Amino acid sequence: MERRRKGRLQTLAGLLEIPADIVLDLPRITMLGNRQLLVENHKGIIEYTGALVRIRLNQGELKVAGAELTIGNFQAEQLLVEGTILEIKYDA
Repeated sequence: MERRRKGRLQTLAGLLEIPADIVLDLPRITMLGNRQLLVENHKGIIEYTGALVRIRLNQGELKVAGAELTIGNFQAEQLLVEGTILEIKYDA
């Protein structure tokens, strides 16, 4: 049932030319080299250390591993992780 609803929402988004991330409540992830990672539409931070940042998403979580990781900007809708990013893993 949920899959059918998402399919209909995707079709509607395409017809109305609305980005799917808005309609389906998906995260938008933008990476600048291996130094910055911007995550939009997140649901909060699960864990934060200098080597690992775990970010809650609507469906699962995003794990960012690296060195000297810091949170450069934290807002309700977006989160900026800075440092040396070595690995990104999306767990649904």
